[in-house]
Amino acid sequence: MPPRTLLLCFDAFGTIFRPKQPIAAQYNAVARQCGLTGLDDSELHAAFKAAFLHQARTHPNYGKATGMGAHKWWTDVIHGTFQPVVGEARPLPADLAPRLLRRFATAEAYDFALDPRLFRLLKRAAPRLPLDDSVVDDVVVGVITNSDDRVPGILSSLGLAVSPLRAGAASAAYPAAAVPRPPYDIDFHCMSYDVGFEKPDRRIFEAAEAAAAQVLATQQHIPGDWIKVYVGDEYKRDVVGALGAGWNSVLVADQECQCSEDVRTLGEFPSRQVFSPHGTAPPVSVRVPDVDTLLANYR
Repeated sequence: MPPRTLLLCFDAFGTIFRPKQPIAAQYNAVARQCGLTGLDDSELHAAFKAAFLHQARTHPNYGKATGMGAHKWWTDVIHGTFQPVVGEARPLPADLAPRLLRRFATAEAYDFALDPRLFRLLKRAAPRLPLDDSVVDDVVVGVITNSDDRVPGILSSLGLAVSPLRAGAASAAYPAAAVPRPPYDIDFHCMSYDVGFEKPDRRIFEAAEAAAAQVLATQQHIPGDWIKVYVGDEYKRDVVGALGAGWNSVLVADQECQCSEDVRTLGEFPSRQVFSPHGTAPPVSVRVPDVDTLLANYR
């Protein structure tokens, strides 16, 4: 039987990491550090949402689509959040946007949304992942996310070992297996800002597949049959995108999630079906309350 490679990819924001506090509360805290006091979190929340949506419509994909660039894109969002709240005539502190940009590019703003030990567990557990009558020979772990290019830095600052390989970007070469290095928790990143496509577009998943093939090629491994699984927390982007690209999908959501009937629960079929080769069968989707539940059998 040919070797089997599990390509397991995760969404970033909301799935791997999440804000330590609500975004509006963090914006307000930084504003106070800059001498801007007396602002209301709820007003900032509404203003942030409006500013973010305006930028997303006017300059899609964090400014990449119009040549604006992510730094200017987020600076405009910050100004568009605060200016309506403080009044158009009042100047904003010069250090407000730079402080917020630095904060939200590191672990200062975020916590893990899952147990980070699972990444190394996946690499160790590969031979024990039961797939029908065989096993997984290799596990490639990636990130597929609609985001700008700050995600690798955020994950690194949270303590994960991240590869320099970025789909669609001029990144450093992925070290060959002969080069001594600690094992990566994340083997590659596939960000909409780099590849030019956002989920649910199947092309961002195809870019991830190409990056995963590069990982195995540099390690001189033979991929054999791919088992492609995507884990995310949004139905319209993550589940619809993954299924449309031919991947199995895992939706991390609670019982109140408004999902299509094509999203099953673990009680309806065993989790090993998510990690089974596709063959001629259509991809499957399952909803779990957290990633630990999905991987509980493989610890």
